[in-house]
Amino acid sequence: MLDAKIEQAVPAWTTVSKILYVPHNEKEYREAVRLLDSLIDTIGEDETHPLAPLMEILGILIEKYEDEHVPEITSI
Repeated sequence: MLDAKIEQAVPAWTTVSKILYVPHNEKEYREAVRLLDSLIDTIGEDETHPLAPLMEILGILIEKYEDEHVPEITSI
């Protein structure tokens, strides 16, 4: 039996999963970055904005992808 909070989330997940996902390839990564940029433009520094948690989570997922797939630039 699903937790009541999870049951409430099921109907919304179809929509939310289009913008909140773990990027697994370059195309998904670029789309996630585009979405994050859009959120940053909308939210700015307003930590009380209702979408601020989404911006934070998407940023963490992008950072994870970069840590695993984007080589670090080293200075000579």
